[in-house]
Amino acid sequence: MTDAMVDVVLPCLNERGALPWVLSRLPRGYRAIVVDNGSTDGSAALAASLGAVVVTEVRRGFGAAAHAGLLASTAEFVAFCDCDGSLDPAQLPTLLAPVMDGSADLVLGSRQPQRGSWPLHARIANVVLAWRLRRLTGERVTDLGPMRAARREGLLSLGLEDRRSGYPLEMFLKASLRHWRIREIPVPYAPRTGKSKVTGTVRGTLTAVKDMSAQLKAAATASASGPVQTAARDEESI
Repeated sequence: MTDAMVDVVLPCLNERGALPWVLSRLPRGYRAIVVDNGSTDGSAALAASLGAVVVTEVRRGFGAAAHAGLLASTAEFVAFCDCDGSLDPAQLPTLLAPVMDGSADLVLGSRQPQRGSWPLHARIANVVLAWRLRRLTGERVTDLGPMRAARREGLLSLGLEDRRSGYPLEMFLKASLRHWRIREIPVPYAPRTGKSKVTGTVRGTLTAVKDMSAQLKAAATASASGPVQTAARDEESI
């Protein structure tokens, strides 16, 4: 296999129904790294049969899976995307363009929800989080979505520690503290295939809020004291 221009990390937990469509939407030169996080539906075998690089991460948690994919990547550029069909990997070149041309260090996909894609409780939580982030960092962010892109070496240099739901937030906060140029680009957000493990349930949303609150507290402390600090969340996800 020739070296990929972009490695796409796809955390996966029982996403057999969505995998064929998701992997078929990857642009040429983009390599799928599917990180199986304990699937029981044959997702890993299916992903491998469809040509993806499959990594196994036994420790449960979105951050554990996402970081395992980052460590397994070898391309200069790395993107992250959900594996449930809610986000279209065909949008990734648009996110990568500012990183590749040097005008941005981290690009976030701001989700533009279609009907039925975002439960009300999750949408409200996201609005509140975005407001807190603007107030804390001054970044003009409206959504902390899972689709994002950056250079691999830069991401590794952040020393990300969260292994649960706070991983995307820790990435954003550390990037902001290091004065990375952060941009948002709107991306369509469709109803996912299957049941959500996080935002589809109130319990999952509350767990995410707990993890993210720890990251916000750590970032506020870091902003006040100087050194970059993090709240490591290594427990098994609920």
